[in-house]
Amino acid sequence: QVQLAESGGGLVQPGGSLRLSCAVSGSFFRFYAMAWYRQAPEKQRELVAAISSGGSANYADSTKGRFTISRDNAKNTVYLQMNSLKPEDTAVYYCNAKPPHGLYDYWGQGSQVTVSS
Repeated sequence: QVQLAESGGGLVQPGGSLRLSCAVSGSFFRFYAMAWYRQAPEKQRELVAAISSGGSANYADSTKGRFTISRDNAKNTVYLQMNSLKPEDTAVYYCNAKPPHGLYDYWGQGSQVTVSS
């Protein structure tokens, strides 16, 4: 069973930065497309950023220019660097791994990010 372990969430002031990390177990990380989603209270889960197995990234309009997704295949880890954080970025952030077969994917347990003064 593939496991995803997230870390790096917390409380930050508006305008601040945080970096989330997601370590993925197993030997096939380099083949997975990876993504970060978030879910704010009483809202649907939404895509924040995604990165293909080849390293191509795309972003939600609300995070473009502020967030950067990256991956380190040697460490089986995907990152989300979040800069210029706003109160509306407050949410639980989830790491997602999509194997090439497309039959199912894997989720992390979630990491709380709170942006508040």
